[in-house]
Amino acid sequence: MEKTWEILEGACYYCKKCRLSEMRTNVVIGKGNKQAEIMFIGEGPGQQEDLQGQPFVGPAGQLLDKMLAAVDLQLEDVYITNVVKCRPPGNRDPHDDEKQSCINYLRYQFALIRPKIIVCLGRIAATTIIDPDFKITKQRGQWYERKGCYIIATYHPSALLRDETKKRPAWEDMQAIRKKLDEIRQKGV
Repeated sequence: MEKTWEILEGACYYCKKCRLSEMRTNVVIGKGNKQAEIMFIGEGPGQQEDLQGQPFVGPAGQLLDKMLAAVDLQLEDVYITNVVKCRPPGNRDPHDDEKQSCINYLRYQFALIRPKIIVCLGRIAATTIIDPDFKITKQRGQWYERKGCYIIATYHPSALLRDETKKRPAWEDMQAIRKKLDEIRQKGV
């Protein structure tokens, strides 16, 4: 069967695979360019995201918009989503079973978009996508390649709002992401 956004969205909207579905106001699937070269993945929706049904619309999302603009990228250039599609209560980290319940939706998004670069925003995304033992403070900014897709992790924008000392390394990561995108475009991959 052909994969389509309608199938994915329908499956997400009616999903009852985990306890997060019982508490959600809205399912938060993603936003941006559905043919983007870069896919940003966070951990899960927060309160504002749950209310609006869109990822990264609160303070962390506003900071992410500024980070993108600083490297000459806009929402139209990227696709933004999360590991889990429903808000964990109190914005706690998603539990392993909740991530497992949503992982196929994320894989489906990847299959539809076919990005050239994946950016894991924070520890939860990095441990889900790159390596369960990933250490964000030690391994952020390192490139990984899987099946022709480049993957990097950086600090989640909410971490930057809590700790100003992380802003410099995150800025360096954003510059590296821009550089990698330019390299990919030059090669015509």
